[in-house]
Amino acid sequence: MTAAALRMPADAAAIVLGAAILAWPAFVNGYPLVFSDTGGFLHQTLGPLMLWDKPYVYGPFLHLFHWRASLWGPLAAQAAIVSHLLWLTQRCVAGAARPGRHLAATAFVAAATTAPFSVALLMPDIFAPVVVLALVLLGAARARLGRGEQAYLAALATVAIAVHLSHLPLAAATIAALVALDLVLRRPRGAWPLLLSPLAAAIAVLVATNAVGHGRPGLSPHGATFLLARLQSDGPATVTLRARCPQAGWYLCDFVDRLPMDSDVFLWAADSPVNRDAAGRQRFLGGALLAAEAAQIVGETLRRDPRGVAGAMLRNTAIQLAEFGIGDTLGNDWLSVTVARRLADGFPPREAAAFAATPQARGELRAALSWADLAVLPAILLALPALAYAAIRAARDGDRVALALALCVALGAVANAAIAGGLSKPHARYQARIVWLLPAAAVLLLLPRMPAERR
Repeated sequence: MTAAALRMPADAAAIVLGAAILAWPAFVNGYPLVFSDTGGFLHQTLGPLMLWDKPYVYGPFLHLFHWRASLWGPLAAQAAIVSHLLWLTQRCVAGAARPGRHLAATAFVAAATTAPFSVALLMPDIFAPVVVLALVLLGAARARLGRGEQAYLAALATVAIAVHLSHLPLAAATIAALVALDLVLRRPRGAWPLLLSPLAAAIAVLVATNAVGHGRPGLSPHGATFLLARLQSDGPATVTLRARCPQAGWYLCDFVDRLPMDSDVFLWAADSPVNRDAAGRQRFLGGALLAAEAAQIVGETLRRDPRGVAGAMLRNTAIQLAEFGIGDTLGNDWLSVTVARRLADGFPPREAAAFAATPQARGELRAALSWADLAVLPAILLALPALAYAAIRAARDGDRVALALALCVALGAVANAAIAGGLSKPHARYQARIVWLLPAAAVLLLLPRMPAERR
């Protein structure tokens, strides 16, 4: 029996134990962390319901592992995916992966970064860093992966890109960086088809599901509503409305005196223009109803004031870069009418009872875990010079894999801030989902090199 075969049980045990370490907030809570939107994703398969504002991907992912039995299954899947990705990244960057190193790395990531609060949260958030890591491995480390691993990473990247619309531009930015790096280093282009296939497959999934569910093939049939929410809040779209109303005849002309308003209020408040008309009547699926008009207003705003739009996006990006705490994933806002209702309707009674007994459901988890924010900022500040040093060393040594990881992780953090904060609204959760890659990558890149192995 080979030494590699003898190590396999220990390797698998390390990946599983690393997954448990990364999911520690769920064990503290006594249940996976959830968000108000988690109820919507559950409803995608429990209803079933095709939600106007969410791709029909993450809900089926949850169902693949819960089968109306328990939400611990999806939590275990998310944790295992991240632990295994860190294992593969260590192997490709350091030459080999070892259980002790992996457990030390996952323990650091779990103790000093925001990662566990995305791993333990049943939301698409955790797939943003998965997009970056999977594409880096496919694009820069293909020679260090087996064919089965390449196929798995391609499938994983496809799901990770498709679960949330913000992951499409994140994937495109990562792929562009990897392609540019190949051109600069004059590397062979053999990995490009494997690198581009997940993005193409994710686009096909989104177009097909929207065609079936909404009767409108496209990436985001109602995405213009979200852009309008951001632009009216920042001001440029409100200026357009005031200049064109009432002559334009737009539905929103009746509400110009109430604009601008906070984008979240605009989209979700029961009495907002999106959800209640000027006569006080409720508008069911108001965001979807507004999409066509929103596209017109957004288009005209971009033509009228491109500099104002760009300036607002840059300000929001800068705010988002600095906002990455864990607090907004721990509260119980709306959970009684979203998640609790889905559990009561579609799961055994014990599951609803288990959730109701958690500190999160009782509104106590945020205070109980407030200390966890303390280590996050120091880890980020230390990671920045460490990543810069690792990138310089990799460039000097001609280590394409290490250089690609350092550059794409840094680019991913900036791109995510521009996409989430610039196009939507700065929220701590949006940047917390990916900023942990900075210290994680720094640790993996600074590990001593070992004799290379391929499996």
